[in-house]
Amino acid sequence: MQGKGLVKFAAIALTLACLYSLSFTWIANKVEKDAQEFAKGNPAKEKAYLDSVASVPVFSSLSYITYEYAKQREIPLGLDLKGGMNVTMEIALSDMIRNLANKNPDANFNAAIRNAEAAVVKGDNDLIVAFAKEYEKLVPNGKLAPLFATKENSANVKIDASNQDVVNFLKKEADGAIDRSFNILRTRIDKFGVTSPNIQKQQGTNRILIELPGVKDQDRVRNLLQGSAKLEFWETYDNSEIFALLQNVNSILASTNKAGDTTASPAAAQDTAKSKLAALGKKDTTGKVDSAAALNKVQAEQAKLNPLFSILNPATFKGENGQPSLRPGPVVGYAALKDTARVNAYLSSPQVKSVIPSNIRLFWGVKPITPESKVFELYALKTSNLAGGPALEGDVISDARSDYDQRGNAEVVMVMNTEGARAWRTLTANASADPNNKKSVAIVLDNLVYSAPTVQGEIPNGVSSISGNFKIEDTQDLANVLKAGRLPAPAKIVSEYVVGPSLGADSISAGLISTIAGIVVILLFMAMYYSTAGLVANIALLVNLFFLMGVLASLGAVLTLPGIAGIVLSLGMSVDANVLIYERIREELSEGKSIRLAIAEGFTKAMPSILDSNITTFLTGVILYIFGQGPIVGFATTLMIGIITSLFAAIFISRLVFEWMLDRKKPISFSIKATQNLFKDSKFDFISGRRKFYILSSAIILAGIISAFTQGFSLGVDFSGGRSYFVAFDKPVDIEDAREILTNTFETPVEVKTFGSSNQVKITTAYMINDNSLAADDNVKVKLAEGLKKISPVYEIKDSQKVGPTMADDIKTSAIYAVGFSILVIFLYIIIRFKRMAFGFAAILALVHDVLVLLAIFTIFNGWLPFSLDIDQAFVAAILTVMGYSINDTVVVFDRVREYIGQHHSKEENLPTVINNALNSTLSRTVITGLCTMAVLIIIFIFGGEILRGFSFAMLIGVIFGTYSSLFVATPFVVEFIKEKGDEVKKS
Repeated sequence: MQGKGLVKFAAIALTLACLYSLSFTWIANKVEKDAQEFAKGNPAKEKAYLDSVASVPVFSSLSYITYEYAKQREIPLGLDLKGGMNVTMEIALSDMIRNLANKNPDANFNAAIRNAEAAVVKGDNDLIVAFAKEYEKLVPNGKLAPLFATKENSANVKIDASNQDVVNFLKKEADGAIDRSFNILRTRIDKFGVTSPNIQKQQGTNRILIELPGVKDQDRVRNLLQGSAKLEFWETYDNSEIFALLQNVNSILASTNKAGDTTASPAAAQDTAKSKLAALGKKDTTGKVDSAAALNKVQAEQAKLNPLFSILNPATFKGENGQPSLRPGPVVGYAALKDTARVNAYLSSPQVKSVIPSNIRLFWGVKPITPESKVFELYALKTSNLAGGPALEGDVISDARSDYDQRGNAEVVMVMNTEGARAWRTLTANASADPNNKKSVAIVLDNLVYSAPTVQGEIPNGVSSISGNFKIEDTQDLANVLKAGRLPAPAKIVSEYVVGPSLGADSISAGLISTIAGIVVILLFMAMYYSTAGLVANIALLVNLFFLMGVLASLGAVLTLPGIAGIVLSLGMSVDANVLIYERIREELSEGKSIRLAIAEGFTKAMPSILDSNITTFLTGVILYIFGQGPIVGFATTLMIGIITSLFAAIFISRLVFEWMLDRKKPISFSIKATQNLFKDSKFDFISGRRKFYILSSAIILAGIISAFTQGFSLGVDFSGGRSYFVAFDKPVDIEDAREILTNTFETPVEVKTFGSSNQVKITTAYMINDNSLAADDNVKVKLAEGLKKISPVYEIKDSQKVGPTMADDIKTSAIYAVGFSILVIFLYIIIRFKRMAFGFAAILALVHDVLVLLAIFTIFNGWLPFSLDIDQAFVAAILTVMGYSINDTVVVFDRVREYIGQHHSKEENLPTVINNALNSTLSRTVITGLCTMAVLIIIFIFGGEILRGFSFAMLIGVIFGTYSSLFVATPFVVEFIKEKGDEVKKS
């Protein structure tokens, strides 16, 4: 084996890297287990424990590894494993176009927007380009510039601008609106307190995907995400004006902490606390001081003595005499992130609120002082009107941009409209009236202070520059915040998916059981079939699993239930490489070669088939990753990584083990007595009876077409639009009664299906799906609760999903593109690899055959099986994976066919005979890989839980027919194409 040293080095390096990456998951779980033991079932106590140790080193020798550090690097669990909420927000670009034109009433303008929206639903990806086209259709040679050359847009759109200039302006505004919305939503989510949230822009669209694991208050999430951005400008107090108030608050809180006497004076409380502190330093009867216990008691007593100042550090600095002095400016204190909630609780307590003047507001800064510190600033703001509001609202901003001043320092240039300029002039004049004590103006978005620049002088024209110790990224963010005040494109929820914690717990259990069972079955089968070589394959498989989990951890990939299915499936398919190698080795041994030479030849000759089959499957995973959404991306990620790690393990790790065994003269066997001659010298005639199989396939496909037109398909919510609920009742449910009750309640048809056991149902309705308001969501919730109570008063909604019609259309379109593009890519790869059109066309016909058969099964048996046969994103993932598996199988067969055509074809052997011999030579590999993969899928089907049942059923049927099509459709069609074209069969 060449390069053995390099392979060993790579294996050791990868092992260490995986151990390092996986260690963070172990560390985080260990700390959380300690928190659970400490809290004894009290969630608040558990959270407080985790907050207190978040920045404390877990190991004294590795000070940088804290719980917070490990938590950020552990393998995060997806919503289906942890529970939570998945939301897709859509930026309403049609509203943006209307707002940028100041809601122009022009009939053609508004008709063009409506027509563009309809065009997008039909598949046009760019609403702005579609709007321009539609306007030009309605108004030939019409100019867009007069519609958008408003006072607010004067710097960007001139009255004589071309239509393309206007389109470019609208696209730039759209990109900016999406970026601003993304930043605002990200900040809101960060402040929401969700562990491991995920927010990402869907590239090429106006959508933002948000995943919030563990959240339970869905209404709060909806309000948080869909609320308008509230930009405000506030006058500020100086720290020196507020410090005495904070001292008073601290004393009041100290007095209430005096045990058994909430009426004690602040002075009395402090005297009591001081006497306790003095007593803590005394030695015990042995003459020793328990330092840890004493420290804890000292800290507890200090917290009683200074409740506020123990968690909120006053804004001070060391003066010339070394004594602390108050820092000038609007910042009045600093607190760690974990303590901000306690500070808020103190400041909102009745006894404290009564002493804080009504014209003072205390707001936190949006970001920590430094990313590492997790310490936030507390600002003191001054109300400017009787209503207790800010000096100025953010809707007066007409433009804001990041720029550089004359010295090359980053700054923000802010432009206000006429009304805002007048108010800004007054505000800046007041703030800079005292040249020795210039005040700041705080820029506040959603009650968080983004910046509080000091006003240097009166600004009369509404154009201001905000400078400071900024990086260009800071000024870009601040400019986005300022422009958010006139956010022209509101965000709305077009899709949401809610998983309850109980379903998440069930999913974890199902995922673990299916994973362990799948691994055990594969290990047992390989050991029984291939004897000692099977044990080597098992070592490679376990190493593959370890590498796969390590790579997932290092990439920060989210582990979902489909992701677990992808892991199990990749393990089932990973044995394929070992099977290909072992079957080749057995062939070499049967020719009388030595064990060392047979192993070397087997690895060499199996390599082309291994690479071809895995590359085609990997390409399918790439397409799934590009076109998929949510859990499908997780499935694709694990599938692709699994292919790479399985190749490394099967090709290199197993070879290293064999080399080690050969060097030590260990006995190596590639079969047991029962499997030694299995499939040997098989003479199955695949070609002569091919028309029987054509008829069988055609009959299934024809029955499917008839069923599709008569019975139709059951479209999932993500394809049809609507709301779907998975509900568990305390007793079995009569489906017909439940459907009638819910249909009468909603006053519209409702679909009700059994989902697993007889006490679980899946409910789907399109009621009010076109209404994206929060009121509509509330209305649906009330109606659903009303109907469910009539069915049974005791129930639990374990899972819910909402998909708007536009979102559903986009998902269907992307699914069609994914399947079509996958077929095209595979076709091109086979043409390039095999250099014959006959192979390419035969492979594609086999793939189309597999897709049509799977669709036929799903429509024929729709409603007849006790689990969902919905056509949804998971089904599309199943189709693409089946295509990958099928082409994997087909390519292996084609490789052997090509080899046999080159080596065995002669005048005495016609093409069907050569191909039959080639198919029989790969029969053992085809059957073994198929059985392993099917066994794994059966386990996922049985143990993987209800959510994966339809998915695993689709995969199982697909693998069965994928194996069938490789033998009885794809290769026979090669014969048909070659005969039809009169192509000469010659050596490759």
